[in-house]
Amino acid sequence: MRAILGLSAIMFAGTIVLPGATRSTHAKDVWPERVTFPSADASTMLVGYVFKPSHAEIARVPAVVMMHGRAGAYSSAANGHYDASTLSQRHQMWGRFWAERGYVAILVDGFGSRGYPQGFARFSYESRPEELNEVTVRPLDAYGALAYLGSRRDVLPGHIGLQGWSNGASAVLATMAMPRAPSDAPAGQFRVAVAFYPGCALKGQFEEGVRPYAPVRVLQGDADEEVSPRRCVGLVDRSRARGGDIEIVLYPGATHDFDDPGQTRQAIAPNVRAKADAMTRAQEFFCRYLGGCSQSAH
Repeated sequence: MRAILGLSAIMFAGTIVLPGATRSTHAKDVWPERVTFPSADASTMLVGYVFKPSHAEIARVPAVVMMHGRAGAYSSAANGHYDASTLSQRHQMWGRFWAERGYVAILVDGFGSRGYPQGFARFSYESRPEELNEVTVRPLDAYGALAYLGSRRDVLPGHIGLQGWSNGASAVLATMAMPRAPSDAPAGQFRVAVAFYPGCALKGQFEEGVRPYAPVRVLQGDADEEVSPRRCVGLVDRSRARGGDIEIVLYPGATHDFDDPGQTRQAIAPNVRAKADAMTRAQEFFCRYLGGCSQSAH
């Protein structure tokens, strides 16, 4: 793994080490709409939560599909009540973030739709059911959401990005290595993708690297205690060697879930810096490839 040298930004062979932050953002309340749509697995009806900008009713706008991590879509305090009101703080924050910037954003509940709304604890990876496989199943959920968004009158076709966290970020990497959904599903591709702290083993399916069909950026803390930054750097290096447009940003001292707005994660100074930079970086990246780019937050 490449060394992290001091406090200045460093970039070589597609790996960025950047400790600095830019600015934080504040989102207005934008409450999501619960929708249902089929996964491209041809058997699962998925639940999703749609965050919309105020002008989406009168104009087509770009969109973002959001894929949750192993803890699921909902707050740990949901206490058996799983709906829009109990979505986790992070998912609420990001959905509002995108809506306030002119995007339609949909959070896909891939676990709850299959009977596991509470998600899974850390160290449970080997015991999770195969029907939640992040390499073979969850990408089909992403393509189901892509098809759903393509059917909406407020979404600009061909201008849809993909974002995921942890297990959902692993699904993002696998999705972007899969040029399209199965032939019996609606056609379409994502324009761009961002993966927050993915697990990069990917069940051994991409040992030679991935070759994403569109630009991908991986954002990760170098102090991640749940997944291996070293493994992700290696995956990105191998993927770039295959010609993939993929880069990784490493944040010194930042942990897993560094963008979680809760007090526990934001009490860690490197996480505060990483969160602020990652939100700005994701916005600029999606703006470049998807358009939109309304900026009402300061």
